[in-house]
Amino acid sequence: MKDITPLTEGWNLRYDQALLPAQVPGCVHTDLLAADVIPDPFLDRNETEVAWIGRRAWTYLTDVSHDSAHERTDLVFEGLDTAARITFAGRELGTTRNMHRTHRFDATGLTGRLEVCLTSAYEEAEAVRAVTGDRPNVYPEPFQYIRKMACSFGWDWGPTLVTAGIWRPVRLEHWSTARLATVRPLVTVDGGRGAVEVRLQVERTESGTAAGLRARATVAGEEAEVRFEGDEAVVRLTVDRPRLWWPRGYGDQPLYDLAVTLYDERGALDTWSRRIGFRTVELDRASDERGTGFTLVVNGERIFARGVNWIPDDVFPSRITPERYRTRLRQAADANVDLVRVWGGGIYEDEAFYDACDELGLMVWQDFLFACAAYPEEQPLRGEVEAEARDNVVRLMPHAALVMWNGNNENLWGFRDWDWEPGLAGDSWGEGYYLGMLPRIVAELDPTRAYSAGSPWSGSWDHHPNDPGHGTYHSWEVWNRQDYAEYRANVPRFVSEFGWQAPPAMATLRRALPGEELAPDSPGMLHHQKAEDGNGKLNRGVARHFALPDGDFDQWHYLTQVVQARAVAAGIEHWRSHWPDCAGAVVWQLNDCWPVSSWAAVDGDGRLKPLHHELRRVYADRLLTLQPAGEGDEGPVLAVINQSATPWRTEVTLRRIQADGTTTGHGAQEVTVAARSVVRIPVPAALVPAEHSTKEFLVADADGLRATYFPVTDKEFAYERPAFDVAVESGPDGSGNVHVVVTAHTLIRDLLLQADRLGPGATAERGLTTLLAGEQVRIGVDGCGDVSTDDARAALFCVGAR
Repeated sequence: MKDITPLTEGWNLRYDQALLPAQVPGCVHTDLLAADVIPDPFLDRNETEVAWIGRRAWTYLTDVSHDSAHERTDLVFEGLDTAARITFAGRELGTTRNMHRTHRFDATGLTGRLEVCLTSAYEEAEAVRAVTGDRPNVYPEPFQYIRKMACSFGWDWGPTLVTAGIWRPVRLEHWSTARLATVRPLVTVDGGRGAVEVRLQVERTESGTAAGLRARATVAGEEAEVRFEGDEAVVRLTVDRPRLWWPRGYGDQPLYDLAVTLYDERGALDTWSRRIGFRTVELDRASDERGTGFTLVVNGERIFARGVNWIPDDVFPSRITPERYRTRLRQAADANVDLVRVWGGGIYEDEAFYDACDELGLMVWQDFLFACAAYPEEQPLRGEVEAEARDNVVRLMPHAALVMWNGNNENLWGFRDWDWEPGLAGDSWGEGYYLGMLPRIVAELDPTRAYSAGSPWSGSWDHHPNDPGHGTYHSWEVWNRQDYAEYRANVPRFVSEFGWQAPPAMATLRRALPGEELAPDSPGMLHHQKAEDGNGKLNRGVARHFALPDGDFDQWHYLTQVVQARAVAAGIEHWRSHWPDCAGAVVWQLNDCWPVSSWAAVDGDGRLKPLHHELRRVYADRLLTLQPAGEGDEGPVLAVINQSATPWRTEVTLRRIQADGTTTGHGAQEVTVAARSVVRIPVPAALVPAEHSTKEFLVADADGLRATYFPVTDKEFAYERPAFDVAVESGPDGSGNVHVVVTAHTLIRDLLLQADRLGPGATAERGLTTLLAGEQVRIGVDGCGDVSTDDARAALFCVGAR
């Protein structure tokens, strides 16, 4: 049987003349940080103090002693970042130039000093650029010339921290006769029968060339065997009436252990095991009178995808533990998310990410790793791209949560709209990858899943790549130039990116910028704002709806978070109300890789922004929304949205209310909404507030859900000064939990308890809440310790209160 020797202990990093202890998996930055050689690049403006790290070469070394009776020993690196030369016992084993691949070297008979010499990623990228020629991109860094995590070179939410290191595990594999080189389970369901077709490829030693090899596969109590005639074989298993894997909210997520054993007449040689799920996945891209659809269909069920975009959760990915993956993805599920798109400027994530998605019912849309640039298709990149794609398709295809592959992020769009086309003058720019190589690889290796050439992509060059009527659509004009009300200007078929910025939680800012007097334009705040004119866009977004605070950072911080939550909610409510014409919304973005002002719902320290709580509301199975009059509407529309599996029968009450709390109109209507459906009802004219009214608004209530409609912006509406009482109810002794009870005497709009102001570890169970006069809310707070009424009041914010 194959033996494994992990090589994760005893490494050093050569730094000038010194040897520093090194963590493997890890990277240069984290090792230098642990040795107190550099300051924490996440704090203050230290990022600029460590820029030199990415521009020099580094060497990792360890002494390896092992004794094996096997015929063959392989040195296996699951991830090297990035351009490396490997020597073992004085012999050069090979070189690498791809962070996203597993590398395997024959190390039979070798023992002694193992060295990994890493060239600067800048030097490697410039060497490739010298061969291929220039290509355009959206950032002034050469990330498209090296197969490395693009956002290492900085992004509009991330720092420029160009890493190097052994970022995934390394090991020695000792084996004889033969080993399992690749295992590809193709899982299908037809009627009540599940089929698993396990495609196997072996590698043999010289003595194993004539060996009689067999393989046995088992799943769900079924077993089958096959004899190898060459180096490839297929084992087929059938499972009667398997339990189907469903996205969260549609059913359960049963997973089955699939095991494969390779053996000869002397016994077992190698084993492989993964968990699989039985389900069907289709991507309906049928054309209709409205354009070209883009609808995920799982087990025959058409789905409105409630999604988030995922970036690497740390700019140093080796620090992301399985527990951290599960925490972040649990946060996604808690927000009623059912799809996570792994964005193309990051990495193919660790198995722990996909395992958690399998268990939580989070569908995974996986980008191939190309983003916001024209990519050369010549060597040496072309061979690396193909090997990388094959490696990762095979690695990830067992996961039931993985529902589709996507060729790139914004590159097809960029070619057409970002002035790339004239300058390329016929040079390659990546189209051959997205429309040629990658779909061929997916069709060959993983034909049970859909492939899309890009995000956005209209399906062909017959339409603009970012045409909202065809395929996937990125909505960025709104954040960049327009008010969020403009999300309602169209009904895209599938919105795979849109979003709005806000700063992180106050406790996160205080940790990241210790001692700084915080202001929107203070030095640290500006450094931790990477978007072009990011603060200008934040301020314009606030100013369209509120009086922009002057010199009151706390109020600015609150209002930017309110606008972020409202903006994203406005888009989702509008698009969900137009199901099935629109079949998905994927918010940019779930998470951050460091403390920064960004589009994330969960900040760089893992704290929830108000947006996260708002996603929980607008992504819930059942949702009420009052939509302004659109094309063909005579007035506001009540949309009653039911994405649950059962009909929703309810009475909706509608009230027209004045700013002082007086009800001036009232109505009720029985509504029945079929499962997975939407009902749109015109608001009775007698209940509609006058157009541009500054004193009246509309409220809809049903089954504990609420929607509001204000004819004007907050800075135009005639609010009474907010008045409310605050009380604190302590939890059990020592629990660190309390309830903050707020009783409203006037309209209280977008009440927010910033729990981290009560303690850095404190969390609140809810976000923005609107109360009518006489209403009360109890806000549970965990991890805050003793809290006075004055403490609680100081942590509460609402529109017009300060």
